[in-house]
Amino acid sequence: MSLDWIYYAISWILLRWHALWDAIGIPETRVLGTNWSWILAIVFLVVTLRIILFPVFVKQIKSQRAMQALQPKVKLLQEKHKGDRETLQKEMMELYKVEKANPLMGCLPMFLQIPVFLGLFHVLRRLSPDNTQKTLYGWTAEQFDSATRAALFTAPLPSKFGSSASELAALNANGVTVKIVAGILVLIMMATTYLTSRQMILKTGWAEDPQQKMIQRLMLYGIPLSLLVSGALFPIGVVIYWVTNNLFSLAQQQWVLRKFPPPPMADGKTASSARPTGSSAKSGAKGPQSPVQSGRTGGLFGRKSAAEPEPKSPVVDTKALAPKPGAKPVNPKKGARPANKPQG
Repeated sequence: MSLDWIYYAISWILLRWHALWDAIGIPETRVLGTNWSWILAIVFLVVTLRIILFPVFVKQIKSQRAMQALQPKVKLLQEKHKGDRETLQKEMMELYKVEKANPLMGCLPMFLQIPVFLGLFHVLRRLSPDNTQKTLYGWTAEQFDSATRAALFTAPLPSKFGSSASELAALNANGVTVKIVAGILVLIMMATTYLTSRQMILKTGWAEDPQQKMIQRLMLYGIPLSLLVSGALFPIGVVIYWVTNNLFSLAQQQWVLRKFPPPPMADGKTASSARPTGSSAKSGAKGPQSPVQSGRTGGLFGRKSAAEPEPKSPVVDTKALAPKPGAKPVNPKKGARPANKPQG
């Protein structure tokens, strides 16, 4: 299947934003070693795409909430049809149909962004002084040359951390500068990817199902670590796109999670504040368990909003306990007898 239509769409949006910044007076020349018109064009390409996908993202959150609320019923079906996989799948599909929950909706925004990312990667990878097909995908030769020379703090957008000496020479770039700029951007990309996944887990909690929990761990740790290697192959322009996309996701998730909080459980708590099964078992609590394990609440880094006051130790009046002047010492072995026994 040809992806040319994606390449044309990405190029059209990118070029329209660049033309807008050029029209309002953003200079084509470098300021602080940066061609801001092209940087802003990439940033607002992300904004445009995320606005288009926003309704899908809201449906994703609603679907995740519905799936969480159905976990107790799903567990009952698993216990009822244990060993009968075919019947279990049929009953679960019927349950999803009745409750209007779609398990695949949770992955839809990610799947929709994959072709967009591949399209941008392809378009920016073409930016090279050696490329003779400058007018492909709606570009003019002038726009192509301008984008090829564009840089972030003197590091050209088509360059990458792993650029060869010949590629750097063709772009007239300094290898040390490119590695510093690209390396910092890759680290920011890894950190924001981690925080985006962590934010969602903190609000929704860890899944109790082993397979779902494994997927959560993969999203939280596996993907950011994989970027340490793959990030060296991404052009700086693509890394800028990724970082911007992550920052937009953090803000968007924060808004949506406040707008659509986790569903209340049977005990009146939300999914993110419910106790994990293990702690409930230790405390002897009875009743339906939460389908998710609690994630720490109170911020992106899991800090509590207000620290619980520690119980104060009672104040002991040492003066009252001290022996009075002139009194005989009390024998500790005969503590029950008075120190001054009256004479008979």
